[in-house]
Amino acid sequence: MKYYSRLLILSILFACLFVNSCKEEEEEINEAQVLIEYLESADSPAGKDYINTDMNSIMTAEAVKTAMATNSIYIIDIRKAEDYDTAHIEGAVNVTLSNLLTHMEENDLSAYDKVAIICYSGQTAAFGTSLLRLSGYDNVFSMKFGMCSWHANFAGSWNNNIGTNPVYIETTANAKGDAGDLPELSTGKTTGLEILDARVNYILTDAEEGFDAAKVTNQMLYDNKDDYYIVNYWPEDEYNDPGHFIGAIQYTPGGSMKLSAGLKTLPTDKKIAVYCYTGQNSAYLTAYLRLIGYDAKSLLFGTNGFMYDDMTKSTWSEAAIMGYEYWTP
Repeated sequence: MKYYSRLLILSILFACLFVNSCKEEEEEINEAQVLIEYLESADSPAGKDYINTDMNSIMTAEAVKTAMATNSIYIIDIRKAEDYDTAHIEGAVNVTLSNLLTHMEENDLSAYDKVAIICYSGQTAAFGTSLLRLSGYDNVFSMKFGMCSWHANFAGSWNNNIGTNPVYIETTANAKGDAGDLPELSTGKTTGLEILDARVNYILTDAEEGFDAAKVTNQMLYDNKDDYYIVNYWPEDEYNDPGHFIGAIQYTPGGSMKLSAGLKTLPTDKKIAVYCYTGQNSAYLTAYLRLIGYDAKSLLFGTNGFMYDDMTKSTWSEAAIMGYEYWTP
């Protein structure tokens, strides 16, 4: 009798351990998948799949100037403090990229129709704007070409980074990789919103994150092209004509980065370089890819930097410089 009692007790203990083990397994989640499914849904803070719909939330310097006349725009300048102190757009507030989300949370900007994020060239601002948009700030825009388009006195970074280098260019099509696993995230959170909040804060505030970790130059990419999976992020009909960065693989804006489309063809064991025409849309996408766990980097100045002479649209030129007044001490 005692033998059967012991056996019964052991059986009950084993069953409890088995149930608890199953519960622990059930509680283990793929954070990246939870986050992506959330961001692709109508329940996301953006209310839609922002990255695969109207991702490029960019406004021109002219549009910013027009909105200033009616006090309907709030301007955030994320350049270095010393550059802001030397000269900036009248009324602009200086905020670091790392404090961008905190500034939005701590200030009631509901009286403004739009918030413009401004940097030197438009690329860092696009990176920050993407994270704010994904967090639900749907009235935030980056200013196209940054301060370079406000006045010629700020245009150096664009003027000095356009050009054509034939060794970077090819017209041979390259195939996408096979679909694989998603990146691994370890925030310890379980819901899409919780994971999103943790990741946005990490990317903006961690010393090794931010846009400095999310950019690559033409020369650096060319010299290390075997270390990168290179994403050509523009329409398919322009991929081979006029050409693309050597080794680049074409992904179409507005759908190719969905979980059900080409997102899982991006590798998790390799750096990803993303480029567009100007480096601004690619900065938007790079912010998203880093958010969900990929080691993505945006190619600075896009195709303006390596095939400028062959481009037919979205080119930087003096016509983009508006010559507006600005504040100086």
